[in-house]
Amino acid sequence: MRDVVIIGSGCAGLTAAIYTGRANLNPLVIEGREAGGQLSLTTLVENFPGFPEGVQGPELIQRMKDQAARFGTGYKAGDVTAADLSKSPFTLTVDGEPIQTRTLIVASGASARWLGLDSEKALVGKGVSSCATCDGFFFRDKKVMVVGGGDSAMEESIFLTRFASHVNVVHRREQFRASKIMLDRARSNDKIGFTLNTVVEDIADPAQNEVTGVKLKNVKTQKTMEEDVSAVFVAIGHIPNTGIFRGQLDMDSDGYLITRPAPQTNVPGVFACGDVQDRIFRQAITASGTGCMAAMAAERFLETEAPPGK
Repeated sequence: MRDVVIIGSGCAGLTAAIYTGRANLNPLVIEGREAGGQLSLTTLVENFPGFPEGVQGPELIQRMKDQAARFGTGYKAGDVTAADLSKSPFTLTVDGEPIQTRTLIVASGASARWLGLDSEKALVGKGVSSCATCDGFFFRDKKVMVVGGGDSAMEESIFLTRFASHVNVVHRREQFRASKIMLDRARSNDKIGFTLNTVVEDIADPAQNEVTGVKLKNVKTQKTMEEDVSAVFVAIGHIPNTGIFRGQLDMDSDGYLITRPAPQTNVPGVFACGDVQDRIFRQAITASGTGCMAAMAAERFLETEAPPGK
């Protein structure tokens, strides 16, 4: 029987582990199939407070993990394949093994949707990114590309004009999913251009360990073309990792957990933090902030609503 189990080992989950560990709750972190979360795919992080020279994403995660371990956090590799939240204690199944806990912190994150190209996978963190706020700074005065047609793509494009010399938005359709106001803002920006009815077929150059250009194909004419760019920002959405909680935890139409008030879910004793419940900000520091909130809420719940042996 555990007092606290945390699903997820990114910034949110590890911050929750630090706080619950310091409260002598001996938390167990289920690391998940993407251990370390989005930061494990990031190179230099320059916007996390306390690191004036920047810090490598995997290093930041490892430092958080070591800090949590210092306060008694345990770690378990593997993925949660089932969860029964119908009664307390809650029962989780991790790779076939049942684990019971009096409180649960869901910090399983949201995975970026990718294009599915081998070259894209090879260049993630080396010019291919899903976060302009995280990586736009590194491409000052460079030509970059944004792939997508929704509000996120427009927001990324507008943000990137602060640094890039030109931003080309590539969208597979003629019509956009973006709201009119966001689309108008992007279209009115002289630094942003649009290539419609077009998909990315390949990204160069994994052999050079950096993005040097892309191969595009017009889906109507089937004509291919090449364009020199220094970065590709994929903005086609995120998938919250909440499938095992459907029918148990309230979530919106896209699967993000609803916390009212944050970090409380609709099930007493179950809390959510990080990108699994944040479809707007999705930053390391905001994930850590909500991880702190979830940990403190779990501690208070254990003190007042679920005393030992009850």
